This record gives sequence, structure tokens and C-alpha cells, in this order.
Amino acid sequence: MKIVTYNVNGLRPRISQHGSLRKLLDSLDADIICIQETKLSRQELRADVVTADGYESFFSCTRSLEKGRTGYSGVATFCKVQSAFSSNEVALPLDAEEGFTGVLDNSRGFATRKDDSQVGVEELEEFDRDELLKIDSEGRCIITDHGHFVLFNIYGPRAAHDDAERIEFKLTFYKIMQKRWEALILKGRRIIVVGDLNIAPSSADRCDAGPDFENNEFRSWFRSLLVESGGGFFDVFRATHPERTEAYTCWSTNTGGEIFNFGSRIDHILCAGSCLHENKDLEGHNFFSCHVKDCDILTQFKRCKPGTTTSYRWKGGKGTKLEGSDHAPVFMSLIEIPDISQHNTPSLSTRYCPQVRGCQQTLVSMLSRRQSTEEVKAHEQSGSSLDEETQVQSCEHLCKTPVHESIETHLVADELFTTASLAEDKCSQGYVSVHKKTLSLGSNQTKPTPCPEMKKKSKKNQSSQLSLKSFFHSTSTSNKAVKSSTASTSLNHTNNTVMECVTDIMKESESNGSELDQSQCESDACNSSPADKSKVALLEWQRIQQFMQNSIPVCKGHKEQCVSRVVKKAGPTFGRRFYVCARAEGPASNPEANCGYFKWADSGSKRKHDS
Repeated sequence: MKIVTYNVNGLRPRISQHGSLRKLLDSLDADIICIQETKLSRQELRADVVTADGYESFFSCTRSLEKGRTGYSGVATFCKVQSAFSSNEVALPLDAEEGFTGVLDNSRGFATRKDDSQVGVEELEEFDRDELLKIDSEGRCIITDHGHFVLFNIYGPRAAHDDAERIEFKLTFYKIMQKRWEALILKGRRIIVVGDLNIAPSSADRCDAGPDFENNEFRSWFRSLLVESGGGFFDVFRATHPERTEAYTCWSTNTGGEIFNFGSRIDHILCAGSCLHENKDLEGHNFFSCHVKDCDILTQFKRCKPGTTTSYRWKGGKGTKLEGSDHAPVFMSLIEIPDISQHNTPSLSTRYCPQVRGCQQTLVSMLSRRQSTEEVKAHEQSGSSLDEETQVQSCEHLCKTPVHESIETHLVADELFTTASLAEDKCSQGYVSVHKKTLSLGSNQTKPTPCPEMKKKSKKNQSSQLSLKSFFHSTSTSNKAVKSSTASTSLNHTNNTVMECVTDIMKESESNGSELDQSQCESDACNSSPADKSKVALLEWQRIQQFMQNSIPVCKGHKEQCVSRVVKKAGPTFGRRFYVCARAEGPASNPEANCGYFKWADSGSKRKHDS
């Protein structure tokens, strides 16, 4: 029997990468596959992402409405079975439960079963119901009972060192989780815990561990669970490979740490309990010693393949094309696991989820739908059409909307500056994108043509696009007009970065006496041919590129141009631009890795980047 744990960093991207959910699961070649960070809400549980032939699935999704937590985390357990009904396979669970506090309304299995495997209320009396509900509302745990053992699929919370609220949440999360484990062990149950716990237990499990690394409270808690510290759990990978170093399962996506294997081991498999042999009094008999055959990291799923480290130069952001998750799966193979009694799929399975398989219609809903259809037909026969009114109103709205407001101002500099003709094309065709978004009237309806007033306005805007400078001026004006929208923060942030470069160029032009009178530029642009305009714009763009190249500093370690980044973390430096070495992060002993160069874009000060 084989169990795999894998933080997929978004289930949909992994399905797209492999072609289908079935192909993704088959590639892992396991009987039980525990996935973390699905990033799916309950409304997104559709057949194509939760069901695959030959597998039963159990999902937990976030219910939190907290900002930044919606559509986040999520875990899923897939069980490979030959039959979902009347099966004696160990992979098919007897029971299943979402969360681990027992307070979720839709929890079935353990939460509703009257047995002693559930944590009693008295054991969690120090926590109120709202606190327990908050712990389970982020979709971080699925529990499945496989008869011989109880399997916990966990996505542990992440907490930055300066985030007191999340640190407290993480402490409470694992405190309650441990109570659940202890309750099961006291009843003689065997436990297997798998998942991304977001804890590297020791300095051997972290690339840049400092002298105080192991003093962290979460690492101390993790080690207290282990047999060598008097606990009941085995860290299966470390117990199997006690001397292995640089065995990591997660790498930073921001710094390209995977290229030089600069990561941490935070994806774990733990087990506790007795073996399945009849004579349990034999010395040295336990679940790990008697039933664990092997455990290792599936490095073939790493994004960065061997042989690319010497020639690869980390660019960061959208320019980096590494296919796959930033985690690698971990597997454990078990031996001598006998079959269990005949049983069916637990009710928590997604095969019983209404939005996956659909739900039975009531007679009332069917008649209501039929009545609505008859009303539409009667309305069509009367000759009146609301769609025509919609078209007229939409057209009037378009005629009153400035064309430049539809320009996608969030493009990065490399896309925005391609040529001045690209900018002119966007201005002249701006009404098309608005037109399509506003007048999507269905496949059976004729699409309205833009009104004459709209055409005139687009031509006027096209002829008024005189220079690259005036294009940026209109773009910044447009950004101010839409500043109140929810997306304005990111748009304005990108434009401000671009405008800084343009402003510097304008200042340089003024100091050199090379700036032309604006009115003269407009007159020349109006009288010149399109070819002349394109040539002038190309020269201006080349000058901008040259200026930007000259303004990018060179790192001290490799004498290579740095990459520009922006502070995204809330604080006094939020939104500031800075430059860092373009190489991927790696150990300090590796000269090919990042040299640590750092410089603020608006300051001459430099300091070693402390990651």
C-alpha cells in the first residue's frame, strides 16, 4: 500500500499541467493521495476537478470570509478503489470527517458517530464554539478512518515571525489537533499524519538555518511529538533516512531557490501506534518498524530539472516559466496491511455532493421553470424586445464613455512601450473591448454596430494621440478617474513605476535642451505621415530603453544587471521599488547563486539582503 502527500499549490493548475485529474492522480501511482492547498471554494467543486474514474474523493474547503482567506488553502484525499460499494479495500475509508474539532455543521462520520474516537466536549472546554469553528473554517483538515489506522490530511497554517495574530492561530490549531491525536491513541487507534505542516523540525531540514533556528516554539512542539523526545510519533522520512542532508520538499517561488536546492522540509508523514501483529508484546514491535517499507521525496516532480542550474538565470515574476508546484510530493509504502470488512463509501464523499452530481428536481421547481419558458415565448410572439432597448441604452452609454478609459493600463513596461503605434491602436480600438463587454447579448442575437457618434469619437482620439509623452499623460489621467475602483491600487502602482522612468527621461531631456515645444510637437505630428510618426516613436522608445538600461545597477558579486522588484508587504516601505541580484537564491558557498546585492531604486544606499 502506498500513501502520497502533495501540496499542489492550486489543484486547477496541476490538472491543466497533466491534462486531467485522472492523469495527475495516476502520475503519483498511489492508493491514497492526500493533496493540500487546492485553492477551491465549495462553489467550485465540479466533477472535472474533484472526481476521477477509479477514485473516491473527500474535500474540505475554506469557509472563511476573512480578507485574503477566501479561495485559499483547502485539502483533498483521493482513494484509489476498485469498487465504491461493498468493498473490503483498506484504501476506501469506513468513515470520513471534515475538520478536526467536530463543530462543522456538515461534518459526518466521526462527528456524528457515537463512538469514543471523537474528542469529547470536556476535552475542549477551554475553547468556545466560535474559536473551534474558526479553526476549522479554513479548510485545513480531512480525516479518514481506514480501519487499521486513522489518516489525517493536514495543511498547517503559515505564520510570519512578526504576525502575532497568525502565530496565535497556529498555536491554537496544533494544540487542539494534538488533543485529537491523544484521544485516539488512548483508545488504541493507530494514526498516520500527512501533509504540509509548515514546520521544518530541525536545522538539518532548512537550507539557511541559523544558530537559534531550533529554538522556535513550533519546532520545539514538533520534536516533542517524536519518539526520541518521549512522544509517540515517528517522523517517517527522518527515521528512514537519519543521515540524509539537503532533503527538501519546498522552495521559494520569489527567489528561485529550487534551482540550487535552497529550500526546507515542511511536508511530512508521521505515524504512531502498535503494529497489526497478534502478539503485540514483542519488543520493538510498532507500526513504523513492522509496516513501513520505504519513505522518500518524489524529486521527479520538482519544477527545476537537473542540468539547468549552471546556465539558468533567475528572472522572477511572470518571466519565470517553471511548470509545477513549489512543493515536491512525499510517499510512504506500507506492507502487511490486510483487508478490512465489507463497507461502502462514507457520506462525505464528493460523489454525494449536489453540485458535483446534481440534485433531484422538485415538481414545483420544474413547473416554475416551464412557466418562465412560456412567458419568454409569449413575449417574443408579442413583437416587443427588451434586448433592442438594451442595445440602444448600451450604445448611448458607450458614446458617453471616454475611449481611453478602456485601455488596459496595467500592462508592464515591456508590453506598454512596444511602439507608439501599439498605443495608437489601443486608443483607436478601445471602444471595441468596451463594446464586447457591455453588449454580450447571447449567441442567438445580432450584435449591434457602433453608433456614428462613437466612430467619430474614436477617430478623434486616434488623431489626438500625438506622442508617447501625451499617451502617458492621458494614461495617468485615466488612472486618476478610476482610482476608486477595487483594482485601481495595482493599476496605479504599475503606472507609477513606469511613470517614474518616463519622468526621469523628461527631466533629462529638459536639462539637455532637447525637449521640443509641445504645441510644435502636436503640429508636426498632425502634419506628418504615419511612417514618420512610427519612426519618431521608435526613436523615442529606443531612448527610453537606453535610459532604463543605464539606470539599472550592477550587482557586485557577478557584475550583472539586477532585477527590479517592489515591496508588497504592508508597512512603511510598501510600494517602494528596489534592485536585487538576478541570480537564484542558494547557499553562500555557491558562487553561482545570488550574491545578496540590494539597492533601493530611489536611494543610493546599499545593504546586504537579509532573507
